Amino acid sequence: MLRIDHGEDLISALQKFVGEKEIASCYALFIGALRDGRMVTGPEAPVVPPVTHFEGFESAWEVFGMATIYPSSEGPKLHIHSAIGRGREALTGCIRERATIYLVVEAVLFEFSGLSAHRELDERTGLQLLSLEKRL
Repeated sequence: MLRIDHGEDLISALQKFVGEKEIASCYALFIGALRDGRMVTGPEAPVVPPVTHFEGFESAWEVFGMATIYPSSEGPKLHIHSAIGRGREALTGCIRERATIYLVVEAVLFEFSGLSAHRELDERTGLQLLSLEKRL
């Protein structure tokens, strides 16, 4: 369990927590509110490699989201998807770069033990994709 407080950054807080607790691989669910940030809401066109389409948001949005966290050559690498809403507006996508907390976000993390997984750069897509040593 993790509480992320007003003014903190969601991405930085999750990365710091898993680093301090030495969590290699996990899944996280979170709820709360975000003051501002940026998210990818799809590619500009369905081509490979994708050209990302960013949307910014500000002024406090309710949020529900999930993330996977796996090691990479750069440390813990997060892949966060969420739905945010304010009034009748809603966005769904991949939170990137920053997401400042409004009031509070509560996160529940589920650690995977015995999993040999990491993220590595996929040359074709330009994305840091999940790599598993054994597939089920």
